[in-house]
Amino acid sequence: MRIRRARWLGFACAVSAGYAAEVPRPPQQMGLSTDGAYVLDAQAEVAWPRCAEGMRWTGKTCAGTARLFSHAEAMAWALDREAAGGVRWRVPRVRELQRLVPKAGKLAGPDAQLFPGAPRGWHWAATASIDSATVNQYDYGNIARGRNEQNANHIAFLHGWAVNLTSGEARGDVAKRTRLPLRLALSLD
Repeated sequence: MRIRRARWLGFACAVSAGYAAEVPRPPQQMGLSTDGAYVLDAQAEVAWPRCAEGMRWTGKTCAGTARLFSHAEAMAWALDREAAGGVRWRVPRVRELQRLVPKAGKLAGPDAQLFPGAPRGWHWAATASIDSATVNQYDYGNIARGRNEQNANHIAFLHGWAVNLTSGEARGDVAKRTRLPLRLALSLD
């Protein structure tokens, strides 16, 4: 527990431009870094930039337009960001992105206070695709998509996972050439 807390505290201090004199406590659920540019998710141990890729944090909101990526471009972008900054940026997993969409309340999508100007709709996720051994030939969804045990690996090669940040729905049949917004994640474990 001390190691995790130290990592949280270290990250919160490292992301601030002025290295705050007072060390903040880890957030209970989701809270802001000391400089306000990141959302820290204590339960998932993930830090999120407040802006989608292509947008920039102004200190009050996200400005610009979210950049759209194919699946391969999204994965390469995360690797390039990691190499350029020495920080382990990555394309998030489905469950991590789904945590950004509140389960209760009338407003759909990520919290506008934490993620101002966040693009809605589908975003890339890095979750592995289906396991061909688990394709249910009697599942209407599989039938409608033409998915069977023989072509499941081929479909997995052509399709990737995405999460709708308006509804929280996840799909593993999004064509990898589709251009979607990207929100990178930083593991703090």
